Amino acid sequence: MSKGKSGPRYEAFLRAAEPWKAELEQLRRIVLECGLTEEVKWGAPCFTADGGNVVILGVLNDYCCLSFFKGVLLTDPEGILQAPGDNSRSGRLIPFTAVDQILAREATLTAYVTEAAELERAGAKVDFSKDRDDVPIPDELLAKFAEDAAFKAAWDALTPGRKRGYLLQFTGAKQSATRTARIEKHAPRILQGKGMHDR
Repeated sequence: MSKGKSGPRYEAFLRAAEPWKAELEQLRRIVLECGLTEEVKWGAPCFTADGGNVVILGVLNDYCCLSFFKGVLLTDPEGILQAPGDNSRSGRLIPFTAVDQILAREATLTAYVTEAAELERAGAKVDFSKDRDDVPIPDELLAKFAEDAAFKAAWDALTPGRKRGYLLQFTGAKQSATRTARIEKHAPRILQGKGMHDR
């Protein structure tokens, strides 16, 4: 944790972050000036308030970004927050491709980071209940439930987020045979109570 240049893990992140090093340094400066605590999580600088994740720096091929863990809760008066993917429910990001873009929005970024930190400190939560059932259960999974009671019990014990991750993976296949193959592939992990990306 640091409020200044942090050791080898941060330096390793910057080395891997070319060509966005200058942009990331500016984003990091702005966030640190908001009084957040820096840690390195998921291989990137992550900034917390009272131990809760607020924002993280990100690098993609076409841009670098400032990502808000609970960005969906922000008021976003400038309309600049973007969902990182079609199935994103909570996180929102602001992409950048040049330092001057960041400097031109510094006051806005400060306001957004401050609002996000205040929400975290207040214990604000994203309500996932309204879209818990937005991904249908495929027939192939229902068939697996019917034939394997232990699998059904393991599925029922998964967290809503883990279930949703699997459902997105299963329903992403257009053919029934592919859906069945995906279910069988992930069945051992489900039986262990693990999500798709758990170690």
